[in-house]
Amino acid sequence: MTDQMLMLLTFLIPFFGAIIISRLDNHPNVRELVTIATATSLFVVVLNLYLNFEGSSIIPWTLAEPAEGLAVTFVINKLGLMFALIASSLWLVTSIYAIGYMRSHEEQNQTRFYVMFAIAIAAVMAIAFSDNLFTLFIFYEVLTLSTYPLVTHKGDEKSKRSGRVYLGILMGTSIGLFLFGILIVWQLSGSLTFTEGGVLQGHISSGWIAGLYLLFLFGIGKAAVMPIHRWLPAAMVAPTPVSALLHAVAVVKAGVFALLKVTLFIFGPELLQGSFWYQWLIFLPLLTILLASLVALTRDNLKERLAYSTISQLSYIVLGIMMVNSIGMFGGALHIAMHAFAKISLFFAAGAILITAHKTQISQLAGLGRQMPFTFGVFTIGTLSIIGLPPLAGFWSKWYLIMGGIEFTGAEFIRWSIVSTLLISSLLNIYYLGIIPLKGYFGTSQDTQPSVGIKEAPLPCLVGLAIPAALCIYLFFHPEPFYSLAQIGSQGGLEPGSSGAQNE
Repeated sequence: MTDQMLMLLTFLIPFFGAIIISRLDNHPNVRELVTIATATSLFVVVLNLYLNFEGSSIIPWTLAEPAEGLAVTFVINKLGLMFALIASSLWLVTSIYAIGYMRSHEEQNQTRFYVMFAIAIAAVMAIAFSDNLFTLFIFYEVLTLSTYPLVTHKGDEKSKRSGRVYLGILMGTSIGLFLFGILIVWQLSGSLTFTEGGVLQGHISSGWIAGLYLLFLFGIGKAAVMPIHRWLPAAMVAPTPVSALLHAVAVVKAGVFALLKVTLFIFGPELLQGSFWYQWLIFLPLLTILLASLVALTRDNLKERLAYSTISQLSYIVLGIMMVNSIGMFGGALHIAMHAFAKISLFFAAGAILITAHKTQISQLAGLGRQMPFTFGVFTIGTLSIIGLPPLAGFWSKWYLIMGGIEFTGAEFIRWSIVSTLLISSLLNIYYLGIIPLKGYFGTSQDTQPSVGIKEAPLPCLVGLAIPAALCIYLFFHPEPFYSLAQIGSQGGLEPGSSGAQNE
């Protein structure tokens, strides 16, 4: 089977899986078996693509061309494989976890949940392998629409209100800003194809670069740069597996992945490095990193605190991308993967606490770690990886981000702002996340009627917890394949150790 056929299967497997799952509402065991089989099949296909990949882009494949120059085209390259590998592996883990969670929590509309989850993953695969902005935008919108029913899953007024915020912000920014930016690129360059060195090179004056980049930075609302962030905490009303989809598997990662491709292949590092005003835009992710961390400190609701943590961590990735130097961009790309495995561990642990102890507030967790040692152990591993401590995977991406900040070639004030922000935010991470397992293990409950008989979550949840936590440790010692896939010099990007953009 050719690589193009395998790439086509990455869209078709979850899509047809969704169709089959939709017919199994009265057969929950079969429905969940099909879900696991579909997720496993997708992961095997993506893994085969990775193992067969020889380091250079495969010939693009066009699905349709509705207008001259506007084609729905896909291509296999390093960045796409990295994103597909993250999403497909974590979909499988999330599917296993969801079986235990959805049944234990007695959630309604479980079939719809599995169907929309599969459709969302199909959209993610299309985003991962998109060869131009037109294709990326189409499936970016499909991802938003397919996740809306997941956010409003409970069907109560609070969920519907949160869903309106979610849909309004993401659709409003994408149509009002992202699409507008795409039209400007089309008008200036006559091309939307992701091109080594950037399609705008020689087509835009230096004074307009920062303004156009700002349209993409805020237009790609899934990257959650403040003030385009409110949709993410609002979506925390959804079930925990949906939170995992939003924060680790698909949605936010689609945002930063799209921004990475726009930076590399639409603008190009060399063009951005030559813009005086562009470098000052870096203060937007810097402020987001700090402000989101400070807000997280004030949140007693566990999922809300994790949501603001995600907003902060996403801007680590955005910051790395916007440094447009070799090490910084590598660190940002690597953090897409390393943050995904750590954050999904944290959300899975939060969900396990909810379905077994029925606790949602951090102030209620004192002593619970002694009753749920495995769950809080996983939470501790995820926390330490987010902080960036060895021997956990998050260390590598945080290290390269800091090194990228030190090598930043812009104003000296900006360079030290980058480094100091990364160090200060890591200290804040230690406090607002580290206090949770400490409270769980060593705190003393003030509840006059303490919970008794609390035990660990059902086995599928524990399996879902164990896998990403184990990967956080494994990827510290063996960061392949993500380390190699983030080294994108041969794809028009930057490699660690190079002095700048490589335009071969």
